[in-house]
Amino acid sequence: MTVRIAPSILAADFARLADALAAAEEGGADLVHVDVMDGHFVPNLTIGPPVVKAIRKATRLPLDVHLMIERPERTLSSYLDAGADWISVHFEATPHVQRCLDAIRKGGARAGAAINPGTPAEALDECWNDLDFAVVMSVNPGWGGQPFIPASLSKVQRVRGAVREAGARALIEVDGGVEPANAGQLAEAGAEILVAGTSVYGRDDVKSAIAALKAASRGGVRV
Repeated sequence: MTVRIAPSILAADFARLADALAAAEEGGADLVHVDVMDGHFVPNLTIGPPVVKAIRKATRLPLDVHLMIERPERTLSSYLDAGADWISVHFEATPHVQRCLDAIRKGGARAGAAINPGTPAEALDECWNDLDFAVVMSVNPGWGGQPFIPASLSKVQRVRGAVREAGARALIEVDGGVEPANAGQLAEAGAEILVAGTSVYGRDDVKSAIAALKAASRGGVRV
């Protein structure tokens, strides 16, 4: 299976988002990753539904909207209305994960759950039948440009094993510190979507940066 690359616009120049989106599209990106942070669940504060709506109008790529917000069930409909194609909520951010996943699917988007580095892979065991994808955070969420946490590799393997054991079809997305140096290992561990911020938008040439990630991920042999 080809690993999908999802550039994170958190690392782009917010004054030139349209250009950043065009560069990702022309560079062969598969998705656009949109980080929504509320300043409570994570320390950073980023964007909301109006910006997601503007991004939707500026690209043909699917929008992978990552809600790093407390009680996401309160505002899910706003992100669905704004044009999100994929939405992930954090397991740690709501007592009603399955309710959120059901609302996302009923709204016509793919439903995902994200787990922080300190949350065990087993936290998702009761959710597999409700998940289209699982997001393994390989940094502590809140800021871009953080270094990859090496223990995330074995966590991706455990999540992949859990998906197989459950007979589920959820894809595995990895978010945080992804770069060509670890993309092959992540693909080998079972990652199918790689979110990349500074390793795409922190480079001079977005197209070559995406190509480098894809080439590196193709070197991974699935276990």
